[in-house]
Amino acid sequence: MARSTVLDAAGVHPALVHLGQTHRNLSPAQLYEHAIHRGEAQLSTDGTLVCLTGTRTGRSPKDKFLVADTTTAETVWWGGNQAIEPERFHAILQRVAAYLQGRDVFVQDLVVGADPHYRRVVRVVTEFAWHNLFAHNLFIRPARRRRQPITPDLTVICVPNFRANPTIDGTRSEAFILLNLSEGIILIGGTAYAGEIKKSVFTAMNYYLPQQGVLSMHCSANVGPTGNDTALFFGLSGTGKTSLSTDPQRPMVGDDEHGWSDSGIFNLEGGCYAKTIRIREESEPVIYAAARRFGTVLENVVLDPDSRQVDFDSDAITENTRAAYPIEFVQPHVPGGQAPHPRTIFFLTADAFGVLPPISQLTEEQALYYFLSGYTAKVAGTEVGLTAPQATFSTCFGAPFLALPPAVYAQQLGERIRRHGATVWLVNTGWTGGPYGIGQRIPIAYTRAMIHAVLQGELDTVPKHEHPVFRVLVPEHCPGVPSHLLDPRATWEAAEAYDRQAQALAHMFQENFRQFAGTVDPEISTAGPVLGA
Repeated sequence: MARSTVLDAAGVHPALVHLGQTHRNLSPAQLYEHAIHRGEAQLSTDGTLVCLTGTRTGRSPKDKFLVADTTTAETVWWGGNQAIEPERFHAILQRVAAYLQGRDVFVQDLVVGADPHYRRVVRVVTEFAWHNLFAHNLFIRPARRRRQPITPDLTVICVPNFRANPTIDGTRSEAFILLNLSEGIILIGGTAYAGEIKKSVFTAMNYYLPQQGVLSMHCSANVGPTGNDTALFFGLSGTGKTSLSTDPQRPMVGDDEHGWSDSGIFNLEGGCYAKTIRIREESEPVIYAAARRFGTVLENVVLDPDSRQVDFDSDAITENTRAAYPIEFVQPHVPGGQAPHPRTIFFLTADAFGVLPPISQLTEEQALYYFLSGYTAKVAGTEVGLTAPQATFSTCFGAPFLALPPAVYAQQLGERIRRHGATVWLVNTGWTGGPYGIGQRIPIAYTRAMIHAVLQGELDTVPKHEHPVFRVLVPEHCPGVPSHLLDPRATWEAAEAYDRQAQALAHMFQENFRQFAGTVDPEISTAGPVLGA
């Protein structure tokens, strides 16, 4: 991989010249001062830095492009990624460089990847001070800052106030997230949503790591008290990935992105990016405490203009309110961000149709089927025009961040499950007793009880029956959980209505999986739900 070159001790990147003042590796307190002085953020009564992202309060996947050059043209999964020509990329880079001339920038030299064999140095260059604090919190902070020049593997340049011109730049809108994987440069503009910084770096790692024989994963991870009982939690936004892996009894490895090498798993990041909408201390005490500390960035959380009290219940700006904080704010956590090979893997799905069992065990073939499917559901009201639950299939539980074909990640996951004997469970954190609007959300306390039962081996000998549609193995009972809840059909008032909805979801699974025909083994293709049961 080509590396971004630093010309001298004062250099940021060869393309960026005649900058204003360059603020390098500032501390959180210093970044607070700059952000508040520049009018980028406000201070809450809890000491958090509260920031707004403007009109874009989430990721802009349609504005993300990967540079198609002689190397990436044959390796990138173009079925899931948009291409941009190298010439257009460099033209935008030159315009960004011209825009930054005379402007102050903030620079953080950080690390992605806790395993020293696979880590990369990432330089984050931002025009906003609060974005630099976000990067400081989310990536791994070196123990000592080097005074000598370093050569970053990745350089991220984030300029929200620079807007693309689609006519001349070849973008879809004024916003752009451009990844030049061969040269190690990422350009972000036209959007202030800080999550683009972390997810663009994750996309890059999803390109580099599998080609080194390391499975990159969109999952959280924790370990048991003895340190040898690792669990992974795969899931899309809103399924409980961060909440369920944040457990006072199990130290957290990381809450979102990991690699799985021959030595074990390792966190790619050094912080957490947790949703905070309607968060409660009694149900999520660790995240709640972290979201109220000095050093934490709160994104699009409503702040009272007079008292400066935050309102975690308000969705006046967006449902996607976030807290970005260092993993040291999570107690307990695993120092060093590495753990042994996992024994247990959970696939989390928020089934808004209310038909999937709340807990079920998967065979190896089913595990790869549901991994490639990446199912969850959006609920009414979360998007404009969405009036009923909508199935969402995001392959490998992270399609927007996959740079290589999905079969690459599935093959590596299957090989590791076989080699290390990991058990895989499907967990529905969504609805029961009916679909969204009729049924009820499964209480997180029950979901935690089911996960603890799995991790403590309490479901190993419990009798299980095969679900007639989804064919997963459903336990007959679970400590701390009402037995009727384990059978989703029994929670519906009309069993016939459940059957119709289950068949409808099974059909959606089958239609979605057609895209993988011929790319996976037949045993995997036929491991999913069945129709007519």
